[in-house]
Amino acid sequence: MVFSSLIFICIFLPFTVILHTTVKNTVFRNALLLIVSLFFYAYGEPVYVLLMILCSLINYVFAFGASCDNKKLRTLFLALCVVSNLGILAFFKYSDMAVASVNGIFGTDIPLPGIRLPIGISFFTFQALSYTIDVYRNSTKVQKNFFKLLLYVSFFPQLIAGPIVKYIDVEKEIDERAVSVDGIERGLGRFIAGLSKKVLISNTMGFVADSIYALDESGLGMAVAWLGAITYMLQIYYDFSGYSDMAIGLGEVFGFHFKENFNHPYLADSMTDFWRRWHISLSTWFKEYLYIPLGGNRKGKIRTDINKFIVFFSTGLWHGASWTFVLWGLSHGFFLIVENHFSFIKKMPKVLRHIYTLFVVCLTFVLFRAESFTQAWLFFRNMFGFTSSAASLSILSQQLTPWFIFILVFAILCIFPRERIIRSAKAVAITEKVKYAVYILLFAFCIIRISSEAYNPFIYFRF
Repeated sequence: MVFSSLIFICIFLPFTVILHTTVKNTVFRNALLLIVSLFFYAYGEPVYVLLMILCSLINYVFAFGASCDNKKLRTLFLALCVVSNLGILAFFKYSDMAVASVNGIFGTDIPLPGIRLPIGISFFTFQALSYTIDVYRNSTKVQKNFFKLLLYVSFFPQLIAGPIVKYIDVEKEIDERAVSVDGIERGLGRFIAGLSKKVLISNTMGFVADSIYALDESGLGMAVAWLGAITYMLQIYYDFSGYSDMAIGLGEVFGFHFKENFNHPYLADSMTDFWRRWHISLSTWFKEYLYIPLGGNRKGKIRTDINKFIVFFSTGLWHGASWTFVLWGLSHGFFLIVENHFSFIKKMPKVLRHIYTLFVVCLTFVLFRAESFTQAWLFFRNMFGFTSSAASLSILSQQLTPWFIFILVFAILCIFPRERIIRSAKAVAITEKVKYAVYILLFAFCIIRISSEAYNPFIYFRF
């Protein structure tokens, strides 16, 4: 079940909000949210919901060991927990990749295991693991109630597409939280804004991107290849940030407050700045639980560079079981290292820094989207080959519909902070008066689009 489906919007969400608002006792509210969260995941993964429960149970048990007084035992239990979590993730996500790599290197013909990837496994394993590590570090107390820990791991707003929530950030709200009319209003408004990003912008961009990435070389040309790269760049941002907005909004509806996951990343003026703004919960996770333990920047420049490459290798691999994802991550790490060593980038005019950042992000997202290195090379060759054909010009004219152009302009405008747009329009008072009408219209339009179109992809199945 995904947020942008009619069964979620019209049945699951109203039922859950009404019941949660009606029930006043926090214990009963937690029980309700746990039940509906398990149902939410089991609706799409009837078998793998047991895997998520097992993952939660492993961290629940090992956290007790990681909190004992004996330092050697604590370290042993933490190591066992890390191996167990990463082992589960590796088995279900990377088995095919590992076998395919062995076949490619040694010329063997070992059959691929063909294990189906559980949706959201990268999110809930990292989230559960962060809890145990924080217990080991004495950053938080061990949770004695397994069902509270299971609620933290399985809570449906952030379960399958993030953001990655640290236990310490919601620990108090699991035990005691306020549910107010204002909170529900703000939360539903944020949810509608995120839904609009996903359904109206991301789906529109994604339809064009998917159409272009499905072409062979005869249909590509310079303009078509660039259109495919740019539309995918917009699709993934509005899809991912839209889901994060919906998750943050739903959390507030139920009294939970999640941290922001995106901060206008396409306004970044360096790749370093980009990663302060993009998928903040993931970059924070790798910084706190991998980069700093490796030594961070405390052991000299060479070791710092190695640590960054390890982090971005892991970041790429986390996103998908393909070497294209790994190269995407390593390329980002390379540019961060370049920026750290060469000061000329920081001295460039800000406009040029913006252009450089968007250029690198756009090109590397071609690697992220491509099904293979061959397809990525095909796109790069056409993007910089100054090629065109009658077929590519025809395809370009087919994609540039009035609706697409309107949404493209709207998507570019929405890259900027909403407050800046409002101030520049000098329409704060008007916006306050009409915001409810805008939310209703957006929500209604989203429902119409979802009902009338079969194209509503869920791009996180690879995560």
